[in-house]
Amino acid sequence: MPKKKAFALRLNEDMLKAIEKWASDEFRSTNGQIEWMLNESLKKAKRTLKKRPLDSEQ
Repeated sequence: MPKKKAFALRLNEDMLKAIEKWASDEFRSTNGQIEWMLNESLKKAKRTLKKRPLDSEQ
């Protein structure tokens, strides 16, 4: 599993409320919803990073 890096994100209060509601509707955490939204946007824009092959010599 890739490492995750924490960072501060400032959002408009109304936007955050809408994301929280969407997350609840999808049975996700707010953080998980934002991560899913970003992933979907990256896929749609064809900007996803290529996955590195697993090291078989560990």
